[in-house]
Amino acid sequence: MAGRAREELSALAAIFCGPDEWEVLSRSETDGTVFRILTKAEGLTDADIPLELVFHLPVNYPSCLPGISVNSEYLTRAQSVAVKETLLQQAEKLLSEPMVHELILWVQQNLKHILNQPEIGSGSGKCTFAASTTVDDGLWITLLHLDHMRAKTKYVKTVEKWASDLRLTGRLMFMGKIILILLQGDRNSIKEYLILQKTSKVDVDSSGKKCKEKMISVLFETKVQTEHKRFLAFEVKEYSSLDELQKEFETAGLKKLFSEFVLGLVK
Repeated sequence: MAGRAREELSALAAIFCGPDEWEVLSRSETDGTVFRILTKAEGLTDADIPLELVFHLPVNYPSCLPGISVNSEYLTRAQSVAVKETLLQQAEKLLSEPMVHELILWVQQNLKHILNQPEIGSGSGKCTFAASTTVDDGLWITLLHLDHMRAKTKYVKTVEKWASDLRLTGRLMFMGKIILILLQGDRNSIKEYLILQKTSKVDVDSSGKKCKEKMISVLFETKVQTEHKRFLAFEVKEYSSLDELQKEFETAGLKKLFSEFVLGLVK
């Protein structure tokens, strides 16, 4: 990561120093840095709306655009996507210069105007990832493992909605205590799904309080091969036996994936 980008991260950490305002989610020499910022902006009713902004700075940032995810309990998914797309348009004007703080200030000043646009919610969302790099083009498949799911009904509905919004297909699979999510689709969509999964309060803790998913792991990811089945939809399925779960993987052309990653989860 460029020196200017590192300096920007240090500055952001100093600016957003309040409780839960700043969190680095991942840092990698190959994939860059992903971090979350909590802020507020004036909404349609003049009241401040909490915003959770997740930025992914690739290793060659700021020579390329950052990845951006927008979440808020007070915005619909369509509104969140509209805010994100508008931020990416603004980011294009700032390309080659560190821009995150300026983007945050901009959305704080302009959220109300974005939400006032009549076309919000009417678009197909097909341009959501238009600003992403072309390196990740093509169909990908990812297998995730969840440790538990306390608020199962709400959790399942949330996963189904994210998959639908991001145009991902695959399976949410339950077999005894094993919970797996198999996602197939655009790699950038899968990355955005992972950001949502890790940053949203999707479950409840032992006391019943809303909490984020802390126990998710990526077991496997690869570009879809010729032997892999193309899933046509995202389905929630429960399996009564390990053999039944194994047949699902074999039908999907994922026999090796099952033996290498799923069998080890059985205790």
